[in-house]
Amino acid sequence: MSAHEHNHEHGHDHPHAEITAEAAGYYEIMETAVRELLAEKGLIGPAEIRRQIEVLDSRTPALGAKVVARAWVDPGFRARLIADGRAGCEELGISFYDDTQLIVLENTQEVHNLIVCTLCSCYPRPVLGLPPDWYKEKPYRARAVIEPRAVLAEFGTTIPDDVEIRVSDSTAMVRYLVLPRRPEGTEGWSEESLAELVTRDAMIGVVPATLPESVQ
Repeated sequence: MSAHEHNHEHGHDHPHAEITAEAAGYYEIMETAVRELLAEKGLIGPAEIRRQIEVLDSRTPALGAKVVARAWVDPGFRARLIADGRAGCEELGISFYDDTQLIVLENTQEVHNLIVCTLCSCYPRPVLGLPPDWYKEKPYRARAVIEPRAVLAEFGTTIPDDVEIRVSDSTAMVRYLVLPRRPEGTEGWSEESLAELVTRDAMIGVVPATLPESVQ
């Protein structure tokens, strides 16, 4: 994969790698210094900072789950979503606060998609919110492109050998969202019920969307 320019975004919570208090303190100090410098230069004020924080806080995986559930029940919407992920999300009232492009990758019986950002932590934040810490850690970023089956196995996901795994590398301007396969046995379910089956990790591609154990 070709190298590309990324926005460097930080914040961590990986099950396999812990961030030290010293590292967290460094980024916290950097964020404060940059914010105060921007305010001092008159480029952004406290009110705008609070507004941006509120926008970020409002974005959660529930938005992406809503998009996936609609795609599962509406073939026309699914086609439009795959053709233009950003426009598809905007159909459902999900706004984008940046200029990023969103590409939706559909899992099928023949192909399983996995998302990574090899250089930093580029991620579809408008539809998923903040990325999980493990997504930003070097072990995942390095190994996902080299040994994706092994990485998926660590999440409990075994992909058959005859299924192709496609790893997509996010960039500063191009983000990806996985459209997982709809679980069998959900015919006739409402969009709301289907959305409850869609997890953040399923939309990254590390796990499938599955039925809860209580209904399996």
